[in-house]
Amino acid sequence: MSPDHALALIGDLLKVTLIVTGPILVAALVGGLVVGVIQTATQINEASIGFVVKAAAVILTLVVGGPYMAEKAVTYARDTLSSTAFVVR
Repeated sequence: MSPDHALALIGDLLKVTLIVTGPILVAALVGGLVVGVIQTATQINEASIGFVVKAAAVILTLVVGGPYMAEKAVTYARDTLSSTAFVVR
């Protein structure tokens, strides 16, 4: 396996990882930030509110974008496993 091929595999891995995990992390971040601002403005400090909002945001993101993210992950796994003949030489 050439170094160029190895770098291409690592680049594809990082790209798919960002596509699959990025929206979930952004949803949790935005949900937590919104709840934090609201809790600061209203001076209500309840940890369960932040957890519920973040969990709901992550679930909504998975429902909306889950099929696309799963398709990307399966395509990457299929392509990687089919190219093992080139990697193992």
